[in-house]
Amino acid sequence: MITICNLKKQFGETTACDIPSLIINDGDVLGLVGNNGAGKTTLFRMLLDLLKPDSGSILMDGINPASNEEWKEVTGAHLDEGFLIDYLTPEEYFAFIGKISCIDQSLIEERLKAFEKFSGGEVFGKKKLIRNLSAGNRQKVGIIAALLRNPKLVILDEPFNFLDPSSQSHLKTLLTDYHQQTGATILISSHNLQHTIDISSRITLLEKGRIIKDLQNEAGSSKEELTDYFEGK
Repeated sequence: MITICNLKKQFGETTACDIPSLIINDGDVLGLVGNNGAGKTTLFRMLLDLLKPDSGSILMDGINPASNEEWKEVTGAHLDEGFLIDYLTPEEYFAFIGKISCIDQSLIEERLKAFEKFSGGEVFGKKKLIRNLSAGNRQKVGIIAALLRNPKLVILDEPFNFLDPSSQSHLKTLLTDYHQQTGATILISSHNLQHTIDISSRITLLEKGRIIKDLQNEAGSSKEELTDYFEGK
């Protein structure tokens, strides 16, 4: 369980985050939606201890991520290309992740088979450095890396960006299947409202750093309310 209390972050005069209270339950598939500047990435960066809040607290299973690194062992994330080691090939990068995670290379290779459809034949076996891949294929490498260790918490910022329609569809299936198989908590942000509705059990709408709606999304039940909000903007 992730518990957020009185979390605030300012950049100059701009409020990037002002969340009095938010509880993310184990097993939630939480979609964060909102227009540019809503605070989605800022929130993710604070969750991952990449950005310090001005005030307030974040607890992961009762642990402050800023004071204890045990949460890293069960968390997989991809926010942007800064998470990649782009002078490696994808295979070298995945092997590196396995090595630092004490996962045998044979098990890494076995797990990678689950991502062959998502990769679309454009990631594995190409002998290209990550930096020489297309933006979409770099995105795929980051998402695969985030899931490779079978984390119980997955955080993905705009995962549908740069992906073609087929890859977007495969990603939705991949995340849905991963959740069903592992019961992991998955947090995604996306400007693609329909994709977010399709895969999320709960959707939180942010505006200027504040939560203005926190909706259960059983069978896409939040679609009408969210559509009305964005069409009114």
